[in-house]
Amino acid sequence: MALEVNDANFEEIVLQSDKPVLVDFWAEWCGPCRMVAPVVQELAEDYAGKLIVAKVDVDSNPGTAAKYGIRNIPTILFFKGGEVVEKHVGAAPKTTLASKVESIL
Repeated sequence: MALEVNDANFEEIVLQSDKPVLVDFWAEWCGPCRMVAPVVQELAEDYAGKLIVAKVDVDSNPGTAAKYGIRNIPTILFFKGGEVVEKHVGAAPKTTLASKVESIL
């Protein structure tokens, strides 16, 4: 299951994780975000135990979105060791995102 992450707990959950982390930056009003949400959820289930999957609502958490320069959503950032190692902007099929996950595991 994807974790809801916010400005207050982002560092603890994402940056201090001992596992790779996929972070989906989204907003309620964003159509492409709603399209990619089930894919993100499937990845959370497929990679349970190997990957942390988090979601950040950019409207509620502008600090984190600004820190990572999120200008378009959905944006998916892949973190490993507290650093961004991969990025995808826009909706994407599961195969595209899964290959990026595989590259960081």
